[in-house]
Amino acid sequence: MSTTQSERLRALLEPVVVETGLELEEVALTAAGKRRQLLVVVDSEQGVQLDAVAGLSRALSAALDASDAMGDSEYVLEVTSPGTDRPLTEPRHFERNAGRLVKLQLKERGELIARIMTVDGTGLDLEVPGVKGRKPKPARAEFAEITRARVEVEFNRKGTDDPDDGDEAEHDDELDADNTDNTDNADNTDESTEEA
Repeated sequence: MSTTQSERLRALLEPVVVETGLELEEVALTAAGKRRQLLVVVDSEQGVQLDAVAGLSRALSAALDASDAMGDSEYVLEVTSPGTDRPLTEPRHFERNAGRLVKLQLKERGELIARIMTVDGTGLDLEVPGVKGRKPKPARAEFAEITRARVEVEFNRKGTDDPDDGDEAEHDDELDADNTDNTDNADNTDESTEEA
């Protein structure tokens, strides 16, 4: 996808996304066999509900149909929320994942796996898990030194004061996965007829 088309699609779709109270994270156009696939990734502070994704999918489809942004070729529109494997690139991404374990690649210090405790305008206050019963250690990472960051999925978080904490983290990940799966199914149903 050319920069011009990418910018054009973002300019067309972002106001529609913002109108629904969501944030546009990514727009990606790829070839999928004879058709093209337009992936639109959205998020919000409260997460993304399936009903919101379905409604947004219809609104984006209408905006695309009313424009010539996709040309005459067939395409499939997929609207989804970020998965746990998506990179954390903006301060808001770190804020939304406060309390979660993340893997950071730092310019000078290399790889660091730590829990996000707080986020401010310049970086993260972290807690590095202890090894074999040792207490966690505080750490700090400035946004300017982070070259890559991703959430580390925790299936059984041990050593917390709340015995249900690990189960809750697991449940949240399951909900995210379910939301993505259901979104794909809902979108494919609606979008199989959405051709330009």
